[in-house]
Amino acid sequence: MQKATAAQFKCVKIFLTDVDGVLTNATVFMNGSNEYKQFNVQDGMGLRLLQHIGIPVGWVSNRKSDATTARAKELKVDYLWQKSKPKVAAVDSILKKAKLDWKDACFMSDDINDLAVLDRVGMPIAVANARREIKKIAKYVTINEGGQGAVREICDKIITAYGKWPTIIEKLKCPDGYREQ
Repeated sequence: MQKATAAQFKCVKIFLTDVDGVLTNATVFMNGSNEYKQFNVQDGMGLRLLQHIGIPVGWVSNRKSDATTARAKELKVDYLWQKSKPKVAAVDSILKKAKLDWKDACFMSDDINDLAVLDRVGMPIAVANARREIKKIAKYVTINEGGQGAVREICDKIITAYGKWPTIIEKLKCPDGYREQ
């Protein structure tokens, strides 16, 4: 199992992730007209903390989902891509908008449709329950499974690498905490 160094996590300037199987446990409930997904609240907090230290976040999915759109809006996700087009095109588009390079990006995945993206980014990440092919290419494999805190695990590693935990903790001790910007 690969373990990335703090120096490698400190190179992350944008955090991008697949949705189903990473932000969720890969289960989708459908009743014909509505779709339901379970998102981990601690993952959401980790994403917001990354944004507060200046690291934009983005979600890349090949399937359109109202549940994903709603959660992304709630978390003020910087970039949301939900099209049945190659994810390499999605990430390339996001990186151009963010004025960043592939080497600046962290991408987190669980399945083989993300291999081309993982092969290009500077920090490829696999969740614990990812397919073998994803784990093989990843620089880090999470302890937690997708939808079970894996995203927060990586957010915490990035924040730690940037040395921002003391600032975050002090800010959260204040009565106003983090205000939405």
